Amino acid sequence: MRDRNDDADVIVVGAGPAGATAAHYCASAGLNVLLLEKASFPRDKICGDGLTPRAVGELVRMGVPTRAEDGWIRNKGLRVVASGRSWELPWPELKAYPSYGLARSRMNLDQTLAEHAQRTGAKLLERTNVTGPLLDERTGRVVGVTARPLDENGRRAGDEYELRAPVVIAADGVSSRFALALGLEKREDRPMGVAVRTYFKTPRHDDAWMESHLELWDGPAGKSNLLPGYGWIFALGDGTANVGLGSVNSTPARQSAANVDYKDLFARWMANAPAEWEFTPENQTGPVRGAALPMGFNRKPLYSRGVVLVGDSGGMVSPFNGEGIAYAMQAARVAADVVAQSRARSTDAARERTLATYPEIMRRDLGGYYTLGRYFVRLIEHPEIMRLCTRYGLPRPLVMRFVLKLLSDCYEPRGGDVVDRVIAGLTRVVPSA
Repeated sequence: MRDRNDDADVIVVGAGPAGATAAHYCASAGLNVLLLEKASFPRDKICGDGLTPRAVGELVRMGVPTRAEDGWIRNKGLRVVASGRSWELPWPELKAYPSYGLARSRMNLDQTLAEHAQRTGAKLLERTNVTGPLLDERTGRVVGVTARPLDENGRRAGDEYELRAPVVIAADGVSSRFALALGLEKREDRPMGVAVRTYFKTPRHDDAWMESHLELWDGPAGKSNLLPGYGWIFALGDGTANVGLGSVNSTPARQSAANVDYKDLFARWMANAPAEWEFTPENQTGPVRGAALPMGFNRKPLYSRGVVLVGDSGGMVSPFNGEGIAYAMQAARVAADVVAQSRARSTDAARERTLATYPEIMRRDLGGYYTLGRYFVRLIEHPEIMRLCTRYGLPRPLVMRFVLKLLSDCYEPRGGDVVDRVIAGLTRVVPSA
């Protein structure tokens, strides 16, 4: 229960999409929220900058304006490029999600969401480095955080101090030092991805399709090794496009053993990029930067001793497509509801039982889908299977519709057409650990 010495009802560590969304929903429920961010806005994050209809649905729930004049560009669907051909696949018309995607750079997206949380009532503290959990000496439960102010260059700007709250939401990204401080290590039996990206000025900056290259060769197409992953081109509507590639392996050990120089691979891929995009060295507007993609709930438990993990801190990136924002926002929404419900309970035991429902809800909602994703990654690790799929499966309309819905996680969870029912059925029958 909140003590009179507490600084807030809930502290959120990290103001990316997961943290800002959690802060928004907690504040909307009437809780006193502190949202702590190590950097200051605007700040960049490594990402593809593309949002599927699933992510758009989360923005709509939050009430975030997504008009063109607010800096967003809509896309119609996915342009898939493979085996020397391309197919334009519109986003499906569903009851569950809008029928369009969006794109916006993380430099702007994260600030937009943090400011939205502020307008809802959350208090944002920028340049605040959370140095670790604050523990109750008697119970070992987390009762807040220790933090230190930083200057505009990221250097220490003051002494460490304490902030107290009965619940902490850790949204501090893939490394999640907060989770590590509690002994919550990454699982070694979950897929791990790596992505690199940069930005180019391009005359096709307002292209209406998100472009995905399903064949990722480490040399000339058809004459080199086919890697498990894909490349993307996401038009941003501001004169530029986000261009990158991602590769995935079934375990971190296999990722390390692959020993791929992703920046070199990116350079070779760009040498064969379609000329109409004009991805030339003089049009490149930033460096090639990379990041790890933690997938399939690769850190558990998602709740422990007063701490809730959301987004990359809990390894919530999809093994199918490297999408992380939609799941981060979904988890943040669920976490905020559980936290708000727990604050309404009258005893510590009842509050703890309520908080402990969060992992079960996330397992029920995403566990089966992530398990299918793990199977998918194991399959595409075999180049001969990937070649067969792209050569013989992609030209078939039914297969393509299935691939689009499965890989983008845009299907009707109940009802829908035969493809929706097959996918939903598969997510229910596979183990969801």
